[in-house]
Amino acid sequence: MVYDVTIIGGGVIGCAIARELTRYRLRVLLIDKECEVGFGTSKSNSGIIHAGHHSSPETLKGRLEWEGNRRWERLHDDLGFGFKRVGELMLALGEDQLPTLEKLLAQGREKGVTGLEMWGRERIRAEEPNLTEDLVAALHAPTAGVVNPYEACFALEHSARLNGLEVSLSDPVHAIAPADGVLEVTSRRRTVASRFVVNAAGLHADRIAAMAGVGDFAIHPRKGEEYMLDKRLQGLVGRIIFPCPSPTSKGVLVIPTYDGTLMVGPTATDTEDRDDLSTTAAGAAEVFSKVRRHVPGIDEGDCIAAFAGLRAVVEGEDFIIGASPLEGFINVAGIQSPGLTAAPAIAAMVADILADQGLELTPDDAFQAALPKRTPFAALSLAEQIRLSREDRHYGRIGCRCENVTEREILDAITAGARTLDGIKFRTRAGMGRCQGGFCTWRCMEILSRQLEVPITSITKRGGDSWIVRERERGGGT
Repeated sequence: MVYDVTIIGGGVIGCAIARELTRYRLRVLLIDKECEVGFGTSKSNSGIIHAGHHSSPETLKGRLEWEGNRRWERLHDDLGFGFKRVGELMLALGEDQLPTLEKLLAQGREKGVTGLEMWGRERIRAEEPNLTEDLVAALHAPTAGVVNPYEACFALEHSARLNGLEVSLSDPVHAIAPADGVLEVTSRRRTVASRFVVNAAGLHADRIAAMAGVGDFAIHPRKGEEYMLDKRLQGLVGRIIFPCPSPTSKGVLVIPTYDGTLMVGPTATDTEDRDDLSTTAAGAAEVFSKVRRHVPGIDEGDCIAAFAGLRAVVEGEDFIIGASPLEGFINVAGIQSPGLTAAPAIAAMVADILADQGLELTPDDAFQAALPKRTPFAALSLAEQIRLSREDRHYGRIGCRCENVTEREILDAITAGARTLDGIKFRTRAGMGRCQGGFCTWRCMEILSRQLEVPITSITKRGGDSWIVRERERGGGT
């Protein structure tokens, strides 16, 4: 068997490319080292769809940012993941910051970003009364949005699978080599032949490129710590709140997530450790001291969860997207912010590159764009909840009390591919509430164990060695 395209990397970029390619009559394989798609950088993403004016139009990321922004409505309509345009405000706390806002305003208008306007102090206070009084002006961008990035990733992959994508998870790639006019990709499980290989491996894209003999760039991870706040602060701000940006970061933000909770962060710390997802006291102190300058009502005591993600940064800070010296090998690397925003535009660009390289893109008339729409049980009317509970006893059993997630939704998540606690959490929100899994962890583990017919000691949080319980060993250890 020869695949037309093999995609290495199952983050939001790899999944978006996979779905785009399944529009055509192609054999496409996606390989990822994690146990589920989206379990790398994508699951720790801030979930912001940037308004379109942040990045310079002279850069590739700047050109793809606005194009990607405009494609998210259609993806949301087709796939049904959480997405909402909430808008953003970039604040100036002093007259010296006004030139930065004016520059970004002009940059956005040059790119065609709609709705940008400067707001004065009175307008800001009327629209967002809980912001600091130490404001001079703000740049308002109504095109900014928020999305559940892991949910979008799952939906993209699910749609692609329904349209013929083959997926191989927990399957790290070890070697890539040309052979008889194709590229052979050797992973833990097998060796496959493919006419084209797309390197969308995120933090490990430089290592994948090196395996293919075209490793002329290096990934330098940049860690960002983020903090989720209690739902009691829901509505404190209605828009994404940005400070004036720095050369290396858009700053520490206040983000009203799609599900209503506030999130604050991220930090921006360069590191060479690609596995360092720790949060720190210093990071928390930095985040909360900075956000309080803009939203004084936020307090560190409101934090219910902390996590960190790593951005895949390359020299020059721009995206690397294009054909390599090795025929058939395409790099999609250095995809940091606004990578999530640009993802659907990146996917379309990669399809064009493959066509230019000789891949025939014949539209598949059987392509199904839409997934069945589902409404979370917690969002249904009481009458509808009662009806469902009478029809299906699993709707009458609550698995997660904080987020009102039913046993039926947990079972459906497992049917859709969840094999870990995080797989359930990111599909249903079970474990994302105030108690952070204190009530529902064991219940979810029991259901996973029963449905997958595996011992409860084999259930993990996110795959690998992230086990929760272990059998007692001889000698008294646990």
